Amino acid sequence: MVKLTKENFEEEVLNSEGIVLVDFWSESCDLCLEIMPGVEKLAEKYSDNVKFTKLNIKGNRRLAMGQKVMGLPSILIYVDGEKKVHLSGEDLEVEAIEAELKKVL
Repeated sequence: MVKLTKENFEEEVLNSEGIVLVDFWSESCDLCLEIMPGVEKLAEKYSDNVKFTKLNIKGNRRLAMGQKVMGLPSILIYVDGEKKVHLSGEDLEVEAIEAELKKVL
């Protein structure tokens, strides 16, 4: 998984062709840490077709807010630099992430 920062977000996500999944997370978000292994398994499964990235919002809050990420965990899926899917909330599950991924593939 590509680690994103405010320095490389535009290049890795907005200027990227194809499908990019961004996992917005924080060390203080228990659910983020809980679903992370599942997201990493998806990254292995779909690595041929999807670029998987993650952004720790610590130090990147403005960037997260600019992408309308107001709660954690949040998974955003971009296609050719355009945001197509925004999943978030306390009931977010890896199965829902995979279902949305399949829709854009």
